[in-house]
Amino acid sequence: MSNEPRRTVALFPMKAHSARVTSKNFRELAGKKALFWWMLDELVALPEIDLIVINTDAREILAENGLVDGHAGKVLVRDRKPEICGDFVSMNLVLADDIANVPADRYLMTHTTNPLLRGDTVKRALAAYDDAIATGEHDSLFAVNRIQTRFYRQDASAVNHDPDNLIRTQDLEPWFEENSNFYIFSAESFASTNARIGKKPVLFETPKLESIDIDGPEEWALAEAVALYRDRNA
Repeated sequence: MSNEPRRTVALFPMKAHSARVTSKNFRELAGKKALFWWMLDELVALPEIDLIVINTDAREILAENGLVDGHAGKVLVRDRKPEICGDFVSMNLVLADDIANVPADRYLMTHTTNPLLRGDTVKRALAAYDDAIATGEHDSLFAVNRIQTRFYRQDASAVNHDPDNLIRTQDLEPWFEENSNFYIFSAESFASTNARIGKKPVLFETPKLESIDIDGPEEWALAEAVALYRDRNA
């Protein structure tokens, strides 16, 4: 693989509406004026990231919260096209629009809703992606939670273990949950599946306390509690 610098673009989509937590992206969390600043500050501080693209229908709301086009010399705010706005539009359509308009060697897609994710973890993931690409055996990477516990179906039948032959949970086959923290891919791998996960992805485990993804009020409360705990013990 070439040692020349690779252009890395972070895709950081953000919309005005939130179904389960009202105005989620723009609410204060643990002392920061708006949720989105948690992840954005980490991205801005990473020298590995050349540009951060915010595809949004909320340019004015972002400005009210102190974020404008050109922030830190690294942010590009793109107005979301009307045909790809709405709660039921696939995120892959939004990403496809960004990829078509902002070229890069590799893309990192992440969310406002994983505010505890550290820049160092993203940096390690980018390095792991490069290593995986260099082997020729992989084309993308996504973040996961490693889970080793006993699962049951709704009828109480066992899924991944034998109730008559219990073994320690740490000895069970690990399962991996896509946690939505981030995805790393190229334009080519995206085109192969029309999705952020390519045909030959690498699974990248993220630290548990960094992996909280805010979907509803319970995750919001949990993320805020961990953020305050982390700040108090820094």
